[in-house]
Amino acid sequence: MTNKQRAYLSSLASEMSPILQIGKASLTPEYTNAVDEALEARELIKINVLKNCFDDPKEIAQTLSERTHSEVVRVIGRKIILYRAAKKPSIKLPQ
Repeated sequence: MTNKQRAYLSSLASEMSPILQIGKASLTPEYTNAVDEALEARELIKINVLKNCFDDPKEIAQTLSERTHSEVVRVIGRKIILYRAAKKPSIKLPQ
């Protein structure tokens, strides 16, 4: 993914509300499946890292991305933005 594409997806996600909340202890298969299902329904999702979680949000984002075969668009503070293109993409990425 290019920087231009990441910037475009970040701008789209800036208006989105986080749909899930996570901490490192909640990285269970059930939670990963919930993230996976969210990425099936929408290509772009925003996740909130719990305030009481002391783990690095970038590490959590990387783990989630590996488990859901998605890309980390950006980690902003305690917010994680993930993207996975749908089979029929609804988001057209700039070239």
